[in-house]
Amino acid sequence: MDFTSETVITSADKTYIQLRNDIVEGRIAAGTKLSEVELSTNYSVSRAVIREAINRLMACHLVERKANVGARVVTLSPEGLEQLYQVRESLEGMAARLAAKNMTDTEVQNLQQLLDAHFDKQVQAGESYYQEAGDVDFHYRIIQGSKNQHLISVLVNGLYHLVRMYRVQLGMAGPRVTTAFDEHLHIVKAIANRDEELAEILMRRHILYSKNNIQTKLLNHSNL
Repeated sequence: MDFTSETVITSADKTYIQLRNDIVEGRIAAGTKLSEVELSTNYSVSRAVIREAINRLMACHLVERKANVGARVVTLSPEGLEQLYQVRESLEGMAARLAAKNMTDTEVQNLQQLLDAHFDKQVQAGESYYQEAGDVDFHYRIIQGSKNQHLISVLVNGLYHLVRMYRVQLGMAGPRVTTAFDEHLHIVKAIANRDEELAEILMRRHILYSKNNIQTKLLNHSNL
């Protein structure tokens, strides 16, 4: 089960989501060693709950466990970005193709309305383009719109939050804001026109441009 914009079911779910968001949004820095004792105090839960949350975070690639080191938040690196975005470009390109085929007219209209809301709230100001997880995220909507459960599982349960970690911390500000939004508009137009091939091409190109933008920021940061 994925928890994005859903109702929290249990205390363990709530802790997992809080910890996941803190990692994705950088409140717990990349590369940080995770102490069960410290986290149980900070989140006011048992170590068993923290241990479960860490295991779930490992499953979605936000945390890695190494011998003699323990659990750490993953490090954001040019090499990791390259490998992740190669997979993302291919799979989200496929999702866009399938969305052009399988999304209902109402779903496409709702996707356009989502972009209208993004423009009014953020893009117009041109400073940042932050999308929360779940249904308010353009990419999440298209992944769901593919209607392919295997693809949804791989992307949403496997890679989605690691992708968000790169996007949120490195990719959603500066000149890229307006160009990324324009690319979203073109993708929606292709989906609305049921042009499966164009939707895939535009999505793959969009993700490539995003990767290049994040890569530049990573390299600049490493040179500081």
